[in-house]
Amino acid sequence: MKQRTKIGEKTEAPSGLGTVALLRGVSAKHLKEVEKNSKQENYRQGHIFFRTGEPGKALYILEEGYVRTYRDFGGRKLIISDLKAPAVFGEMGCVGQRVYHCMAEAIEASQVRSLSTEEIDALMVEFPELTKRLLDLVSERFVSTLLELETSSFRDLIPRLAKLLIERATGDWVRDMTHQEIAEHLRVYRESVTSAIGELRKAGIIEVKRKAVKILDRSRLERAAREGA
Repeated sequence: MKQRTKIGEKTEAPSGLGTVALLRGVSAKHLKEVEKNSKQENYRQGHIFFRTGEPGKALYILEEGYVRTYRDFGGRKLIISDLKAPAVFGEMGCVGQRVYHCMAEAIEASQVRSLSTEEIDALMVEFPELTKRLLDLVSERFVSTLLELETSSFRDLIPRLAKLLIERATGDWVRDMTHQEIAEHLRVYRESVTSAIGELRKAGIIEVKRKAVKILDRSRLERAAREGA
């Protein structure tokens, strides 16, 4: 690779890659080199970038769209992260054993840039701060998943469901989430979610439509969410 400028060195206006936390502070000149040495593509909804157990080949930067990372256990999904642009994924393929420990799927049409592991290696040698950021990202996502699993084990389902509905609501509506998708987010069985939704519906807190939930009484839903805190 060509000689690079150092992180923080001022040159011309920074590239859009400068909005990615992993690359924040890298000079504009260097970001242009990253753009040159990377591959940008548009992917359709449902595209699988990598699967659990595959050897790491690239680090991915989500520039537009929505990507989900998860593990699949016989049809049950353990969601690790729901990513909106700008975001980075595939980090486990660039550290340690360099194996992807989850799957990554485009939930909607997405524009993604990929950097080969060779390019990432060269970056980390030249800019040690990137190594720390990459390891911090791995740690952050691992701890987040661990805490969510702990929550799944020790908190009642209805407060967790109420919190998720509040977080996903646009106005009074939560749209395009099936019972199965809610179950995957809460890491429980679909039947358990259906039962919990039924309880909130019977209480007059929500109204259930096809792939949509309408919040009828937000204050009571918020109170239900706090009961699990």
